[in-house]
Amino acid sequence: MMSTPTKILLPEKDMPRQWYNIQADLKNPLPPPVDLSGKPVSPDTLGKIFPMNLVEQEMSTERWIDIPEEVLEVLSLWRPSPLVRARRLEQALGTPAKIYFKNEGVSPAGSHKPNTAIAQAYYNREFGIKRVTTETGAGQWGCALAFACQLMGLECKVFMVRVSFEQKPFRKLMMETWGATCVASPSTETAAGRAILAKDPDTPGSLGMAISEAIEQALEEPDTRYTLGSVLNHVLMHQTIIGLETKKQFEMIGEYPDVVIACCGGGSNFAGMAFPFLADKFAGREVRVIGVEPAACPTLTRGPFVYDAGDVAMLTPLLPMHSLGHDFVPPAIHAGGLRYHGMAPLVSHVLREGMVEAQTIQQLECYRAGVLFARTEGFIPAPETSHAIAGAIREAKRAKEEGRERTIVICWSGHGLMDLNSYQSFFEGKLADHELPEELLQQSLASIEGLPKPPPLRA
Repeated sequence: MMSTPTKILLPEKDMPRQWYNIQADLKNPLPPPVDLSGKPVSPDTLGKIFPMNLVEQEMSTERWIDIPEEVLEVLSLWRPSPLVRARRLEQALGTPAKIYFKNEGVSPAGSHKPNTAIAQAYYNREFGIKRVTTETGAGQWGCALAFACQLMGLECKVFMVRVSFEQKPFRKLMMETWGATCVASPSTETAAGRAILAKDPDTPGSLGMAISEAIEQALEEPDTRYTLGSVLNHVLMHQTIIGLETKKQFEMIGEYPDVVIACCGGGSNFAGMAFPFLADKFAGREVRVIGVEPAACPTLTRGPFVYDAGDVAMLTPLLPMHSLGHDFVPPAIHAGGLRYHGMAPLVSHVLREGMVEAQTIQQLECYRAGVLFARTEGFIPAPETSHAIAGAIREAKRAKEEGRERTIVICWSGHGLMDLNSYQSFFEGKLADHELPEELLQQSLASIEGLPKPPPLRA
């Protein structure tokens, strides 16, 4: 037998029973969401979009929030998820580094997204909401919410970014199997969608556009609310069950990671893995935390920290975040979940405070990393997840060059079994790298001119 197991399995009885709220430990408080005049948005305003019980979580600064028993019961269908030692990948790289991956692909929807979908569906139902609307990029969030709403007895309407709707038809079928309605965005069902199509009938769509459509429909009916799969504080908090489990699993084998890595789109799986480790970093423990984003959508690495809307129609409050501008339309890369113009305020904030690092990696390097992972570890990663794998491979190669051991853990955020057409495109040489041109970035950033500015950090 090997000295340490390949799979570190946390007993179900030891599953975390509270979420970690990083807002309790920030050196500088997160700037609040504001309106166009720069005035902080009231809870009542947010309550028109979200149920008030989730608005309370959004604004909370309590360090620990209890997970409701009914939510825990559903999460236990697949949680705790395995922490796995990627020994064959290590051997293929010839690295002295140890590589672990937290396998969030074991959920019914195949990704980390149900961790918050179950919670959000529960809180909406408890508040008396009958129907929820949302957007989805690659489809993982739409599938997760459809699954959650079916279990919690809610109706679900999903606006899926058009390019992903066309690239990933099986995601739509998964949503419909769980009882949800899924339409391509922009659509003719909303004023926002019709206006976008009138301007550009051939647009590939964007998460910002789909958010506008989902919020517009949510505002039309009193028993309907909007749900978001990333970006917001309460969403990131629900995901911290990932990192909290991971820390317990490392304790079981007497280890602790040197490097924590996750892909970054809106920030949910990154925060879910990273924030519990940042709690240790706030307390003085050394650990590197790296977010990896696509070079085609370099929000953290090239987007300024500004107040910006979360959607194209500016129906959301202005959020303090790294942003490429709410008018940004990303290239049609296959990592659809990473094509958002903004980054979660809390993720943006901890980067601003120097607590985390950010790097971009091109699409082809990520696919090569995903294929290597599949051919060594067996699991086929989603295109989004391959960004974290590519980041881990870079760190493992650096350990080899330096001749130093290093323990690396990644959030393996979802499987790629619904993304095999993108792998086919890769094998046929049809994919290309995309670097966001500076000219296009500046054109997009023009959309935030004249908006309020966030306060500077205190020393």
